[in-house]
Amino acid sequence: MPTTRTDPLTLEVVELIGTVVARYHDEYEEAATQHALTGAQARVLGLLSLEPTPMRKIAEKLKCEPSNVTGIIDRLESRGLAERRPDPGDRRVKVAAPTEEGQDVARRLRESLHFAREPLGELTEVERTLLRDLLKRMLGTA
Repeated sequence: MPTTRTDPLTLEVVELIGTVVARYHDEYEEAATQHALTGAQARVLGLLSLEPTPMRKIAEKLKCEPSNVTGIIDRLESRGLAERRPDPGDRRVKVAAPTEEGQDVARRLRESLHFAREPLGELTEVERTLLRDLLKRMLGTA
């Protein structure tokens, strides 16, 4: 069983990570509102802009119930931002995909998020690579 680190440096890093997450979340919510979306709708649209995705996988990524994703996709569909399609690999499965307009909104959402990008731009490529690798290591995906 891992020991709990309570040294001042660890506590400071944990606090800083929490502050970064909160600021990113606030900016994301603000950007979503500018596009008349909820934060959840914006996150789903962002995921879909990367690749059409089965709704079950969207629910896993967002750590929510599939029925919640169904409602979010319904609302994105009603706005013309997403659509359901048969999965080319398994026609019994439906995937959600962005429409052309949905791709455009997702792109504008990403472009409007400055909080993380601006400070990262001030780091060297070596520093950004190190930060990425450390974050992956913390998440167990290194």
